[in-house]
Amino acid sequence: MPIYMDRHDIPDEIKPEHVAKMHQEDLKVQHLYGCKGMTYWCDSERHTAFCLIEAPNKEAIQKMHNHAHGEFPHQIIEVDAHLVESFLGRIEDPEKAEDQELNIIDDPAFRVIMVIEASNFLNRLEGKQLSIFTQKFHQSASKAFEKYEGNIVRENDKSYLVSFNSVSNAVICALKIQSKFKYSYPKIDSEHKRLKIGLCPGLPVTDKEGIFSEAVYLATQMCELMKDEIIVTASIKALYENENRNAIIDNEVIRILTPREEKFLLRLVEFCESTWNSSDFNLTQMSKSLGNSTSQIYRKLKKLTGKAPSVFMREYRLHKALELIHQQKGNIAEIAFETGFNSAGYFTKCFHDKYGILPSKYARLV
Repeated sequence: MPIYMDRHDIPDEIKPEHVAKMHQEDLKVQHLYGCKGMTYWCDSERHTAFCLIEAPNKEAIQKMHNHAHGEFPHQIIEVDAHLVESFLGRIEDPEKAEDQELNIIDDPAFRVIMVIEASNFLNRLEGKQLSIFTQKFHQSASKAFEKYEGNIVRENDKSYLVSFNSVSNAVICALKIQSKFKYSYPKIDSEHKRLKIGLCPGLPVTDKEGIFSEAVYLATQMCELMKDEIIVTASIKALYENENRNAIIDNEVIRILTPREEKFLLRLVEFCESTWNSSDFNLTQMSKSLGNSTSQIYRKLKKLTGKAPSVFMREYRLHKALELIHQQKGNIAEIAFETGFNSAGYFTKCFHDKYGILPSKYARLV
């Protein structure tokens, strides 16, 4: 049976004990609707509560809540139990204290989401060289996650998705991993040896489908598109400095993405996703879609990505081509035209200039 998570936006006067009572009322009537309440999270500071429920469908959950206490959820998404546990650390109620009649769970579902992406030089290292580097990289990262209480949600040879309860731990962990990375393989040209780390705050259920989807999406775009090595949102900066009253985030080491830049980045990605496979890109079209003048677009793109619009769009397409090669979605010529290049030869040149390897050779390595 599917598992769902719902979000309740609770008024200021609703305390954790009230949420615990509502959970108990759900358990009393859940059998009438084929549901099973697994657990919940309550965040009195952010006025949110999240329920994890096994149910036949979303409608059954709504009916159960209505019968039990009349509090309809504001959003319901289907989730994977393994992902829930990876992000939040549990999928059942914590053990109740012996002297406690009601199991009051004052446990926020707020998390700091970390995305780590190593540059594609990892894919160009062959055999023993790749093995040695990735071993060093993963050992260093794993030690840092363990020390700073980060839960690994997903990983592969060159990337991680990690969840943290503590903003301070997430920021310090990012600094530690970046520092270790730079010295882990000194013979590799620093131009090709780059690690990007993005940090975003997040809640598990938003208006988007998928658990923590908004935070994961933004952190990923920060890593993939921005020029800086460690990027955090303005809200991460505020939370960190609130937790550490005698410390501030060093803007020379960590890039702070302002709310205005965050909105621009998301609009930019939306535009790119709708145009990356078209060969008709031009700056005027981008300017019109994003609601900025061409000079503003140029200035904002250079500040965020370090690239002019035409270069940025070309490299965005090359990144898409990289994904299509991994997915074996056609031969090199087909992928070149699919990603908006008018010539397979020009695509091959651009790919080699960007990644230092011919796309045909790269295809044989993946």
